[in-house]
Amino acid sequence: MSERSDLRIKLMGLCLFLFLVVGSMMIPVHAVGEGDWIVNYRVEDLKTGQLIQEIDLQTGEINEYVPLFAGSELRVTITVDVALTATYAKLRLATNLAPSTIEDRYWQLESQNYQFVDYNPAQQYVEFQQVKGTFTITCYGRIPTGITQAKVGSFTLHKPVDYTLIQLTSPSGELLDQIRTDVLDAELAEYQNLLEKREAKLQTLKDTGVAPGYIEIYEGVLAQAESQADSGLVDEAIAILDLLAVSQEPVSSNIEVLFLPVMGVLAVALVAVGFLYFRVRSNRNYVLSVIEDQIKDLEGVTLRASKLDRTISSRLESIKERLKQLIWT
Repeated sequence: MSERSDLRIKLMGLCLFLFLVVGSMMIPVHAVGEGDWIVNYRVEDLKTGQLIQEIDLQTGEINEYVPLFAGSELRVTITVDVALTATYAKLRLATNLAPSTIEDRYWQLESQNYQFVDYNPAQQYVEFQQVKGTFTITCYGRIPTGITQAKVGSFTLHKPVDYTLIQLTSPSGELLDQIRTDVLDAELAEYQNLLEKREAKLQTLKDTGVAPGYIEIYEGVLAQAESQADSGLVDEAIAILDLLAVSQEPVSSNIEVLFLPVMGVLAVALVAVGFLYFRVRSNRNYVLSVIEDQIKDLEGVTLRASKLDRTISSRLESIKERLKQLIWT
């Protein structure tokens, strides 16, 4: 009986020891990017000192002052709040930024009362033991150039990039928290700015009683521009939005007098987009599907225009036939 009792005590002791070890190594599970670890941060232009973003995830206050561009030199200052101590856990704070051309380091500790492990400011990451407390650290670096652009033949597509500036990971590599932000280029910023202006103008047209037919076509042009931008054809999207720069909007049903030139230029732009796709894509099936989508969109605009003026409808129908020729040839 004594041997069994001793064995039972030893097993219970071993189980208790393993429970304590595993418990001490556990890291609290939090939602990524919601302020459970990185509680606030600010992003500044390292060259000019311009404040780009200021985010406080504890209060929910978000201030984004200017777009973040590819190629920008940045200073990112973050505050990390470690809620619980787990002495066996070594956490890693890393950046995806390229080396700065201004600073000779990635990191600069702003808090002197928090201990890091083998701290080397020139590395892309720093590590620290999970000890309850708060610290502030600054990261220097550069967003790589060209990440918003893709070259297809002689043509350049532009797309916003959801870029990760900084990540916090556990000893096993599990993502605990991160800082992500949209990165643009000059063309994307111009498109977004112009789109906001046109959308604001659309609301003004609705509020001031402009002819419903004009508003329908205006909305159709906006949809075409957004479709092109979603495909990366930002220059074409900007050109289409420029068609809406009409100095005086009609308040009667005679909208064709003012809007006929605009519809003509829009139709030409749609044909040009079809040819551009044909030039830059080698996959014929893909090309055909894109042009067919353009034809369907144009049919919708043509239908709305037919209710207002046969001349506009006839011209758009002609353009649609020209698009179809791209499929047959």
